[in-house]
Amino acid sequence: MRANLYAFMARTEISTLGEFGLIKHLTQGLHTVQPSTKKAVGDDCAVMDFGSKKVLMTTDMLLEGIHFNLEYVPLKYLGYKAAVVNFSDIYAMNGTPTQITVSLGISKRFSVEDIDALYAGIRLACERYGVDLVGGDTCASMTGLTISITCLGTAAAKDIVYRNGAKLNDLICVSGNLGTAYMGLQLLEREKLVAQADDKAQLQFEGKEYLLERQLKPEARRDILEALRKAGVRPTAMMDISDGLSSELLHICTQSQVGCCIYEDKLPIDYQAAALAEEMNLNIVTCVLNGGEDYELLFTCSLDDYEKLIPIDDLYIIGHITKPEHGCNLIGRNGEEITLKAQGWNAFS
Repeated sequence: MRANLYAFMARTEISTLGEFGLIKHLTQGLHTVQPSTKKAVGDDCAVMDFGSKKVLMTTDMLLEGIHFNLEYVPLKYLGYKAAVVNFSDIYAMNGTPTQITVSLGISKRFSVEDIDALYAGIRLACERYGVDLVGGDTCASMTGLTISITCLGTAAAKDIVYRNGAKLNDLICVSGNLGTAYMGLQLLEREKLVAQADDKAQLQFEGKEYLLERQLKPEARRDILEALRKAGVRPTAMMDISDGLSSELLHICTQSQVGCCIYEDKLPIDYQAAALAEEMNLNIVTCVLNGGEDYELLFTCSLDDYEKLIPIDDLYIIGHITKPEHGCNLIGRNGEEITLKAQGWNAFS
C-alpha cells in the first residue's frame, strides 16, 4: 500500500539538488529557540554559548563504497583519517578540538580484530591532537561499514572565524598544496585496476609515496593556526578544503557577498602530483580546483597583514577579494579569465 501511495507523490531526484542544495532545502525556515545556539547550519561547525568559551560542534559520516574503498584503504588509516577530518573542521573555525564520539555500522564480514585496527587509527589521531574519545554507538549494518564521528571543540568568542567575514581587497590564502590527495586517489584506483587484471603485476607506487599519504592519512593544519596567532594575524573568513578549492572559495564568497580573483601561477602544486597528472593525461589545475580531500586551510585576511604572512612556512597567497559584481574568477597564466564553478565532490551525483 505504501509503495502505491508513493507512486502518486511528486518526485524530485536528490541529484538535482546536490549535497549542499539538499542541506539548504532541508534546513530552510529553521529557527533556533535556544539562547545558547549562536550559529546553526551553514558553517564548518555549529557554535553554542555555554559560558566563558564557545563550544564548536561538527559531525561527519563515511560510508563504505561512497567515501572509502577497503580494497586499498587499511582500516587503521581509515580510522585516523575519519577522526582528523573532524578535527580539521574545528580548526577551520579557529577553534581547538577537545572530544569526539564515534558511531559505527558494522556488517558481519568484519571481525573484532578489524574494528580494533580501525579504533587504533582513531586513538592515534586523538593522542596526536590531544582529543578525548568520550562515547558513541555501534549497530549492525547490511551494507558494509559506516563511520559517524561527532567532534566538539572550544574557542573564545573573539577568536571564532566564520565563512562570512571576507571583505573587499582581503588576501586569499591557502596552506600546503592542493590536488595532491585527489592524485593519490587516482593512483590507488589505477593500481587497483592493474591488480584486478593481473594479480602478479608490479604496482607502481615507488616515488609517489607522498601522494598516497595525502589521500590515506591527511593531517589537520593546527600548525598554520599556531603560526597565524604567533604572527598576530586573524583571518576574516576561513574553512577547510574538503570538496575542492573552487567549491570552498565560492562558499566564502557567497556567504560574504563578495567576488574573488585567484591566479593560476600562484596555486601551490606538488611536483609528484603534477607529474602523475601529466602521466595520466589530467589537467593538474583542474585537479587543484576540484579535487578535494586536501584538508588544507583556505582563508582571507586583511591586506595590512601581507608582511606578517610572508615568513609563514607552507602558506601561499593566491589572490584577493573583489566586488561581488566582478564574480569569482581564475586568471590563467596567459591572462585569460575563467569563471570558477563548484565542480568538486558531490555525494549525490
